[in-house]
Amino acid sequence: MSRMVQITFDAHDPQALSTFWAEVLGYVHPAPPGVKLQPGEDIWSAWDEFLETSGVPEEQRNSASALVDPEGKGPRLFFQKVPEGKTAKNRVHLDVRTASDLHHEERMAALEKECDRLVSLGATRLERHEPQPPMSTGFIIMADPEDNEFCLD
Repeated sequence: MSRMVQITFDAHDPQALSTFWAEVLGYVHPAPPGVKLQPGEDIWSAWDEFLETSGVPEEQRNSASALVDPEGKGPRLFFQKVPEGKTAKNRVHLDVRTASDLHHEERMAALEKECDRLVSLGATRLERHEPQPPMSTGFIIMADPEDNEFCLD
């Protein structure tokens, strides 16, 4: 039997980091329990109102955040506030598949374009690895705004 997976990120600022990853992956922040959002309604205002009504102190309202795949196919992402910062290279990282169907120069150009978009959102470009057929089709190593490494693949 297969299992569902949730990917959890330790974060200094769960709201900001989840907002970054929502843009990277095309994921969405779910509405608070029992709340039906209208198109264009601000998700953070809805959560703030829900947490206030639930008695959560203001200083604890950015202790967690989550993202879901709007098509219901990908794993849920959970962001939890932790007091310590990142101190070493992460042992697990995400490969963001953005050019799987492309090859050679066309593939690397598509990865560069996505890299530029993510840098404008707060990511850091770390290094580019050229294609080395047949074992590697090329990729770019990046870091999110809290220095978690990931690859554009």
